[in-house]
Amino acid sequence: MTLEERAALEKKLRWKIDLRLLPMLVLVYIMNYLDRNTIAQAKLGGLVEDIDLTDSQYLTCVAILNAGYILMQVPSNIWLNKIGKPALYISVCMAVCGAISASAGATHNFAGLLCARFFLGFVEAAFYPGAMFTLSTWYKREELSKRMALFYTGSQISGAFSGLIAGGVVYGMDGLRGLRAWRWLFILEGAVTVAIAISAYFVLPNFPRTTRWLSPEEKEMAVYRLHAEVSHSEWTSSEDQITWRAFIMAMKDWKNWFFVVMVYGTGASLAVNNFFPSVLSTLGKGRVETLLLTSPPFLLSCFTMVTICWNADRTQDRYWHFTVPLSFSLAGFIIVASTTNFGARYFGAMIMIPGIYSGFNMAFVWTANTIYGPPGKRAAAIAFNNAFSGIAGLYSSYLYPSNAAPRYAIALGVSAGMLFMAICAATGLHFLLARENRKIEKQEQDSNGDDSLLTHPRGFRFLL
Repeated sequence: MTLEERAALEKKLRWKIDLRLLPMLVLVYIMNYLDRNTIAQAKLGGLVEDIDLTDSQYLTCVAILNAGYILMQVPSNIWLNKIGKPALYISVCMAVCGAISASAGATHNFAGLLCARFFLGFVEAAFYPGAMFTLSTWYKREELSKRMALFYTGSQISGAFSGLIAGGVVYGMDGLRGLRAWRWLFILEGAVTVAIAISAYFVLPNFPRTTRWLSPEEKEMAVYRLHAEVSHSEWTSSEDQITWRAFIMAMKDWKNWFFVVMVYGTGASLAVNNFFPSVLSTLGKGRVETLLLTSPPFLLSCFTMVTICWNADRTQDRYWHFTVPLSFSLAGFIIVASTTNFGARYFGAMIMIPGIYSGFNMAFVWTANTIYGPPGKRAAAIAFNNAFSGIAGLYSSYLYPSNAAPRYAIALGVSAGMLFMAICAATGLHFLLARENRKIEKQEQDSNGDDSLLTHPRGFRFLL
């Protein structure tokens, strides 16, 4: 095969995967995020009053999702890597998520809602790290950032339209067939998730060597594209898989612990998403107006995140594309905590939300680019880091009690501090990776062309 033919085949393959993988992952992520955050809109739709929740009980229902989420992320990604069929695994898990979410609309007490939220997190743990890992098995390092950004826009689109959907349901369906608006929110969004999850099975690919609708040449090209970067071909059968050993490998990699801090710091600040309608309700608007006001920051976030990640791929930079958005977000938290003026506070929200999500996405892009070795190691690192960040969700919900309104100063201050911690970790990692690149360069110079003496493929450098 000539170089021109190889380039044409690679372009055709990449386009084919883009069309099948990205739109469906975005669509599933929209529903995934709607399901997990429906409780925030349901609060304004009468949930708390109807099932007689105390403030602490509501906060516990918000937080408990993270308990199930934390428990299952690492085992889930290891199982996904062992099974080797993301199309089946992700689709089944998300269909179950939709059913659980819809069942929350039938709860009548604290215990019922608590159980639904716990098991929603337990099953939902399969999706985000599984999708991120699947993307990293199909795309090269220079292609990954903007694809992950496009995937992550699902959460932003969800955030933008959740307020619009909730506003429409609260305004037009409250009392329909004897059901309150919050019940309709859970039922409708859960049912749509089930339908989309079923269709995802027929669209999503598996791993490069196990996707049936690729030709033999396309499968070989998919493996070849990544082989030079990781020096390990994708595994195709369970006996070839590394399971818990991959997890140990990830835990022994010092670089990943910097990513743990970065993801934890950024993820902790994401708790504001569960209370964003409540924070905006302090601006003095009605229920429907407040729900509609939640949309613009997330719409801006879609544009910002894709632009940042596109430029990160273009420049092959990671550090500045992580720290600059987080710096804007940090400033946004400070503004929102410092004033109750409508204009100033809404401006703070408009820079706070895009900064958090852009930084959180870039942290995982940088992780996938940096954790060198077999795919199972990368899968374990992504899952562990995301699960560890969920620990913040267990306590951060309690930083937003009703009596902390309108400023929510403690919660917003803690979030700002966490972002600063993440920026510091990224700065340390940046300098240490630069040192590693100098070592790799010297090793290449001293090898006299003998690649067997190299610890990384010739030409490999960590992205800074």
